[in-house]
Amino acid sequence: MLRVGMLTSGGDCQALNATMRAIVRTVTNECKDQVEFYGFLDGYRGLMYGQYRKLEWQDVSGLLTTGGTILGTSRTPFKLIHEPDENGLNKVEAMKKTYKKLQLDYLCVLGGNGSLKTANLLNEEGLRVIGLPKTIDNDTWGTDMTFGFPSAIDIATKAIDDIKTTASSHGRVFVIEIMGHKVGWIPLYAGVAGGADVILIPEIPYDLDNVVEAIEKREKMGGRFAIVVVAEGAITKGEKMLNKKEYKAAVAQRTDPSVAYALAREIELRTGRETRVAIPGHTQRGGAPDAQDRIFASQCGAVAGHALVNGEYGFLVAQVAGKMKKVPLADIAGKLKYVDPESDLVREARELGISFGDE
Repeated sequence: MLRVGMLTSGGDCQALNATMRAIVRTVTNECKDQVEFYGFLDGYRGLMYGQYRKLEWQDVSGLLTTGGTILGTSRTPFKLIHEPDENGLNKVEAMKKTYKKLQLDYLCVLGGNGSLKTANLLNEEGLRVIGLPKTIDNDTWGTDMTFGFPSAIDIATKAIDDIKTTASSHGRVFVIEIMGHKVGWIPLYAGVAGGADVILIPEIPYDLDNVVEAIEKREKMGGRFAIVVVAEGAITKGEKMLNKKEYKAAVAQRTDPSVAYALAREIELRTGRETRVAIPGHTQRGGAPDAQDRIFASQCGAVAGHALVNGEYGFLVAQVAGKMKKVPLADIAGKLKYVDPESDLVREARELGISFGDE
């Protein structure tokens, strides 16, 4: 008998169900012994409190195209993992207890950076854990791609495409805020795909004067409208100089709802151009996975499933240079994958005339 637990933790994305489907299908197809799957509800909470459902083959059938997660998800911050819950429960010990009670052989964690830090901790505590790279932000260390990222790019790009027609009709500047608090993968890719004039990401601090100059340059060349794509976590060069405490204080003093509104206000003030804000928000996490996500999720699930049958664990399923790899959880835990300001795509975007606000 092979017993496998699965959970989806942290923010949701489009290909979680597709990945679980691939795990179940692969193990069921390859394992000669009887197999039981246990899906924990609402992420690590389900593992802590023993809340789960048994999953059969028919439960995952048809999930390739279904977004979200049938198990539900929640955030369990790693920085609080060693703090007792409101009832004094030791979270780590509670998770270990549930794992042993169900006589699990393995636990598959579909999660992003914080979730994978907890996955590595549990692996070090003696649980047999396999991590799968889930996040629309594509910021998981050790893998070139995460599932959820391709679909988020498509949605963000469509938002830019749709805004262009109304921006052109009214001759407006539009500031489009795209998800990305700490990294700028989605705004970078969607900005290039959507033909943005300015792309502002956390990894490249900007100067407002340069943003205004780029907008005015486009106008002088005959452009009727301008598109500025900005990441949620984009920062100015001045803010980059602040220490962590000073930056938090500066953010707390903001009166605008988000960076996009502050930027739009300043652009309109300095250029005299009518400027509007558009925020796709959580639509970037929603809907059905696109074709690339379905493929990558299937690959991840197949690699994990094959490993389960063969007794392998303690790694993150990853894709490196187009090849599927197994990267030790200890090597990726606690690390973020940032956009390289000197990367080919950034350089090529500059060559296209896209401004990043830094020069």
